[in-house]
Amino acid sequence: MRVLLLSGAFSLAFTLFLTPLFIRLFKKFGWGQFIRDDGPKSHHAKRGTATMGGIIIILGVLISYFTAMLIEQRPFTPSPLLVLFMMVGLGLVGFLDDFLKTRNQRSLGLGGWSKVLGQVIVAGAFGILSLQFVDRNGQTPASTSISFIRDLPLDFMKLGTFIGIAVFLLWICLIVAATSNGVNVADGLDGLATGASIFAIGSFVVIGFWQSNQSCFGGADAADQYKCYLGPDSFDLAIVAATIVGGLIGFLWWNTSPAKIFLGDTGSLALGGALAALAILSRTELLLVLIGGLFVMEAGSVIVQRAYFKITHGKRIFLMSPIHHHFELKGWAEVTVVVRFWIIGGLLVAAGVGSFYLEWLSR
Repeated sequence: MRVLLLSGAFSLAFTLFLTPLFIRLFKKFGWGQFIRDDGPKSHHAKRGTATMGGIIIILGVLISYFTAMLIEQRPFTPSPLLVLFMMVGLGLVGFLDDFLKTRNQRSLGLGGWSKVLGQVIVAGAFGILSLQFVDRNGQTPASTSISFIRDLPLDFMKLGTFIGIAVFLLWICLIVAATSNGVNVADGLDGLATGASIFAIGSFVVIGFWQSNQSCFGGADAADQYKCYLGPDSFDLAIVAATIVGGLIGFLWWNTSPAKIFLGDTGSLALGGALAALAILSRTELLLVLIGGLFVMEAGSVIVQRAYFKITHGKRIFLMSPIHHHFELKGWAEVTVVVRFWIIGGLLVAAGVGSFYLEWLSR
């Protein structure tokens, strides 16, 4: 438990106290936000605000996690390292997108398909690695079964080794792309994606801690052995989730309205990737629909808006998508939208964690 608290505290201190230094550095580099002309007019005042704040979070998480693990002399395990791999990999994709935006001074960086290709490459590598590193109990970090609260009887390997692995990798790419793009879409108001990510990623501190206490390999009491969890490295996943949450809390101090720095695609894609990796490795993939429910709502509003626009040849359901801009144009203050969306996100996370625990109680 001490390593979890240490890692989270180090990460919080890193982003809380060092973010002002990075803001000055990023402004010196000319890394300022470019605001699209067709967005809400109130956002034009944000032009030039430092961006690529995800770099600070990623650095804080990496330094804090490895420092805490070394101080406590806790051995490194594959699962949290895979989460960090996903976070850094998608952070690099986002950084390239942000860099092109700031260099070209336009709101579009990487093309849509180029960004998806980057996500697929990182997710594919993650998927392959997640089936390696068999532990002493015969478990790999990820399972080839679709999972909800634990693995469902839907194993891709029943299709045969080659087809099964190919479909498994496709499934991983779908989860990663959907989650990272969902967080990316939500990052449109000061502090919105950061606060929502604290709730969503924070839920995996609880899930990982509980799975560790109820592990089939030494955690569960004999009376509860029949409802134990198979996944390896559960407590280590809780540690890395706590480290990310600590970094996000410190960063939110500077990212809340009026923001001094934005996540950028560097941060939003990295956070979405970490969230997807935590769900995959904790065997709670479909539970993401609840835990990441706010991001589902945000991305869903864009999909519905575009589909309706094409079907009706120019009509719209929302004044503007993503849906947070719809409420801005209806006259809600930005802070009001953010806080109410945090409440929605928090309630959905509570429903997800509650469902997770109720499943254990009802077995």
